[in-house]
Amino acid sequence: MTTPYIVLAPLLITAAAERIRSGGVVGMPTETVYGLAADALNPLAVARVFEIKNRPFFDPLIVHLSEADELPCVAKDVPEQAKALIKNFWPGPLTLVLPKTDAVPDIVTSGLPTVAVRVPDHPIARLLIKEAGTPIAAPSANLFGRVSPTTAQHVRDQLGDAVDIVLDGGPCRVGLESTIVAFDGPRACVLRLGGVTIEELERAIGSVEIQKVDPAKPQAPGNLPQHYAPRTPLVLGDRNTFTSAGKRAGLLTLGPCEAGGFATIEVLSAAGDLREAATKLYAAMRALDAADLDVILAEPVPEEGLGRAINDRLKRAANTGGA
Repeated sequence: MTTPYIVLAPLLITAAAERIRSGGVVGMPTETVYGLAADALNPLAVARVFEIKNRPFFDPLIVHLSEADELPCVAKDVPEQAKALIKNFWPGPLTLVLPKTDAVPDIVTSGLPTVAVRVPDHPIARLLIKEAGTPIAAPSANLFGRVSPTTAQHVRDQLGDAVDIVLDGGPCRVGLESTIVAFDGPRACVLRLGGVTIEELERAIGSVEIQKVDPAKPQAPGNLPQHYAPRTPLVLGDRNTFTSAGKRAGLLTLGPCEAGGFATIEVLSAAGDLREAATKLYAAMRALDAADLDVILAEPVPEEGLGRAINDRLKRAANTGGA
């Protein structure tokens, strides 16, 4: 296996596209998080993605396209609400779950008759997909269940020489995974909170339902109760009632604070801005994880806009107990 190297992506997109066509795996920047990209129509290449991530095969992948016009290659029977969401949010951090075509291998969809698909809003990602000439399956470029990568260095630090090439597209602009929407007849159902907020969805198509998902049979990525975790145990709570019991503790909080008793503090946004907080969430979790702590206290953010998605990630990270 070749040693991975990070490059300024425009200089090596053609080589990365060739690597994907030949069954390789590439670290790809998107506006949400960095993805582990492989040819979505090549089952052996997709299997390598699962292997690198140590990802269970029952957890489906998202297929990425360079343009919405490519959708008929992988999906069919697109409902009117889905078309409206495509018009409003593609390219962007929105994934749609739709009936799949026969071209999509079962390994991508974990045997489901549907495929999760989106068009990323990152020029390097879209150019890579276009030059590769194939849809690309690209889950987050990290070990399964761990903190998602938002820089090229995060990818190399965690996956090392398992990835052929890592394209450097700079820090991710959104910093949270895409929102995932499925359709139960005419009704839109949110399966995962993410970079498109509930409020934005409802302005486009009216009321949506946040669907309870069976974690034993996920319909889309990111639906497991344990996910996005640092190695250091993370707990959710309030600094005013938190007791560290002599342990070395770190604090993850939204805005500035004077919180004594913590070895280190990561502030997500000095202005309390939830979009800024989303872009910094995973980097802040990584910084705390590297601070030789016994425990991380994460304070929930306001449950509105992107705050819902941030709290969702914190709850899943806390569920793992840092295991």
